Amino acid sequence: MEKRYLKMHEVTTRTSEDGSPVLEGYFARFDDVYRVAEGATESIAPGAFTDSLGGDVRALYNHDSNVILGRVSAGTLKLSETDVGLWGSIKINPEDSQAMDVYARIKRGDIRGCSFGFDIPEGGQDVAVKEDGSVHWTIRKVYPLYEVSPVVFPAYEATNIEARRKELIDIKEREAEAWRERMKARLHNGIKSAAAAEEN
Repeated sequence: MEKRYLKMHEVTTRTSEDGSPVLEGYFARFDDVYRVAEGATESIAPGAFTDSLGGDVRALYNHDSNVILGRVSAGTLKLSETDVGLWGSIKINPEDSQAMDVYARIKRGDIRGCSFGFDIPEGGQDVAVKEDGSVHWTIRKVYPLYEVSPVVFPAYEATNIEARRKELIDIKEREAEAWRERMKARLHNGIKSAAAAEEN
């Protein structure tokens, strides 16, 4: 499972009709570019969450499965995809002191980040090498989406960053090899042209 840390956008707090506290906002925004390693960035393409919205996603705090804020199957977490990104609404249990503590911290502005746990299926992302040698991944499909979490600190796992760094090294090695092959071909063509000119 991979994790990405993002800023929660347009987070609001309100009270539902039955008096329960509700936390709402965007857990991910499409096309925002964020850094995952030196020389490597990512963004999420519109439509990336479409296939994941039917799953039983959980809302956790700090990715801790012991602090469940909401769950799709319980009707306490609602997720939808808009033109902006992944929007979520969490109905907080007022009888759960841990959940209420998290709600209070978010309401006061002490917690402003979020993260989500997910997998990228084969073919679910594109990679582009820029002129400056940096690499950008565009995530086009998130499946499955396991959980969304308000978090205090970025939750990149070392293994995720290391995987991206390895991909980055592999990409740059392939680019360098392709450049060497182009230079060889250019040199070979130059020699052939020179030889042909001498013959004439």
